[in-house]
Amino acid sequence: MAFPAAAPELAGVAHADVEVGRHRWHVATAGNGPPVVLLHGWPQHWWIWRHVIPELARTHRVVAPDLRGFGWSDAPPGPYSKMGLARDVELLLDALGIDTCTLAGHDWGGFVAFLTAIRAPERVSGLAVFSIVHPWLPPERPGPKALLTTSYQLPMATPGVGAQVVAHTPFVRTLLRAGTGPGFRWTERDLRLYADAWQRPDHARATSALYRTFLSKELPALLQGRYRNRRVEQPVVLATGSHDRVITPARLAGAERHAPALRTAVIEGAGHFVVDEQPGRVTALIRELL
Repeated sequence: MAFPAAAPELAGVAHADVEVGRHRWHVATAGNGPPVVLLHGWPQHWWIWRHVIPELARTHRVVAPDLRGFGWSDAPPGPYSKMGLARDVELLLDALGIDTCTLAGHDWGGFVAFLTAIRAPERVSGLAVFSIVHPWLPPERPGPKALLTTSYQLPMATPGVGAQVVAHTPFVRTLLRAGTGPGFRWTERDLRLYADAWQRPDHARATSALYRTFLSKELPALLQGRYRNRRVEQPVVLATGSHDRVITPARLAGAERHAPALRTAVIEGAGHFVVDEQPGRVTALIRELL
């Protein structure tokens, strides 16, 4: 089946197109009150928050955009740097009239949330970050196990090849299934909503650029201490699943030296896709900041 032209409906959620940096972003919103902005990761989109939004919307204004290159947002050409996406988030806040918000993110959305707090601390009152490394990686060389568990990024980053891999093979579905904890099963609907998004050529090319920029430029800069002199003073919850083979609980260490109000958490039984797997636990961790 083709990726649907419109986002799926969710009770209490309104959908809008918002211009962000001359490009159209799809944004899902719900509720009223202090704003909470939810940023998804790869290979997903706003739909990962489907079980979280109704709970948070009881007391807050919830904003769940599709980042540039994802979901129902535009996928223009570009390098898709994570700092560029953080700048996009600032522009989105401007467009929505949000001065300060609590920011939550999963996977690349979590890394973008960190960078947003670094570059525009006045816009972020607290951070809840799930299933991603922090910006203060230690400079050591990754071991064989780490290289093996992240090797899936190489074909996606390869020019010409990456877009074909995500668009025309079971690659995305395989990663989604392999990345969860024991006992979790995706519905066929959710697999289609996530995997079929990359059958569109522009979005497939965006994914390849996202990983190519990370491996060729951003990862070397992180290992060389790109953000070592930057701090995040806001309250931070940094969490991962106990069965996440890429962002293991051990990889959360070291951030507290740069974020003094940070605490870490391990979501027992979950793999990498903690928001889909254990939305109740994710919601509780976000609420700790509200």
